Amino acid sequence: MKSILGLVAVVCSLVLVSFRPWYTLHEANYKYSVDYGHYTLDDITGAIRVGNAGELSQFLDSRVDISLPEKSDTYSKIQAEMIIRDFFSTNGVQNFLIKHTGPNGGGSVFCVGVLQTRNGDYRTTLFIKQKGDKQLLQELRFQAQ
Repeated sequence: MKSILGLVAVVCSLVLVSFRPWYTLHEANYKYSVDYGHYTLDDITGAIRVGNAGELSQFLDSRVDISLPEKSDTYSKIQAEMIIRDFFSTNGVQNFLIKHTGPNGGGSVFCVGVLQTRNGDYRTTLFIKQKGDKQLLQELRFQAQ
């Protein structure tokens, strides 16, 4: 008798969980899976979320503006990857929370979020621009909060 009640409880739980509203899934997919060329904004933010500079580098333009709390400059793609890698490893990336995304005119897109690290939070702004058939990350700002 107990096994039958347990089975009924499990089945009821699975049925209830499967009734997640459609609009919630649709809004989440629209907001975070907008196609920006051959990849999605979610690909870029996913690389930031786990602190993977190597993965992020595939989305960098040939010249990238990077603003960090202690320095700000324009770097080549290779230099930018090294600077981002150093920043991520020094601060210990824990998560990246997207706060706002939107168009920035002329095929450009921006994203504002919070990079959570073991050394504190950083307001992070990304500017992505259309170049040919690709959308490339042209500017990356990390501001201590």
